[in-house]
Amino acid sequence: MPRGRRPIRGTRRAFWLFVGPFFIGLVIFSIIALFWGFYLSFTRAVATITPTDFVWFDNYVALLTDPSFLSSLLSFTIFAILVVPTTLIVSLLLAMLVANLPVARAFFRSVFFLPTAFSYVIASLIWKLGIFSGSTSSVANAVLQALGLEPVSAWLTQSPYYWVVIVSVRLWLQVGFYMLLFIAGLQRIPDTLYEAAALDGLSRGPRRFFAITWPQLRPTTAAVMLLLLVAAFQAFDEFYNLVRTIPSVRPPLLYIYNLSFQQLDYGKGAAGAFVVTAVVVLVALLQSRFFGFGAADETKTPRRGARKERAS
Repeated sequence: MPRGRRPIRGTRRAFWLFVGPFFIGLVIFSIIALFWGFYLSFTRAVATITPTDFVWFDNYVALLTDPSFLSSLLSFTIFAILVVPTTLIVSLLLAMLVANLPVARAFFRSVFFLPTAFSYVIASLIWKLGIFSGSTSSVANAVLQALGLEPVSAWLTQSPYYWVVIVSVRLWLQVGFYMLLFIAGLQRIPDTLYEAAALDGLSRGPRRFFAITWPQLRPTTAAVMLLLLVAAFQAFDEFYNLVRTIPSVRPPLLYIYNLSFQQLDYGKGAAGAFVVTAVVVLVALLQSRFFGFGAADETKTPRRGARKERAS
């Protein structure tokens, strides 16, 4: 603050008046809850959140040896393998299509981004009751009949049909958001690179994409992959509303929900939450190490030894 100027009276009071309620809510519902959940994970807490029996790592051992929990990790792996590359490719294609439109770019950006504002619960119900209900009047079966194929009545009860439902609803809900990220990445690419490529005879086609666009989008791609992996770990609403009656398709969060709020085993449920958090952190670190921002920087920035060799 410049000398000779006094602070406005009541500024500090007004600051805490606005920030105080949010800060109190953060402390109570986030920080205290986090530490209390960590404590519960080392106790035997069945139908109570004030346990006295300390069991150390028994909850973690029981969880990691539970076939149902391991099956939930397998379900997540299948879901991630299906949804992450599909969303990445579709959002990138849409971004390149919208970015190259001569007119109405803002309109199409809004159209593709609009599903992001929808609730996962509402979208899951639309997919379940309107598109993949299994009746002959549903949208999916009407399309199959128009193509001369047999309708499917087991969209939500039989593999691999329920994966089509789950992946398609997640793709519709999130592809617009990642499309905007790729559009922002495309706008950061200098036009001079494309002009130089055109002078060298590389004007259009896949060669220009893999030679210029894709390397320049590597930081954006790394960020999108990380966000997609974290979002896949957080999958709950669509599984709960579409296939919660099938035990073999439960992701980790749905397994922890059933463990905590149906079996009322809060200790083991808290342990499961921290195990899933540890897995998310591990996957994020591995992704960042091999495909992330550090790897992208290495392709742009020469090593110190190389700089010295060039200088000498």
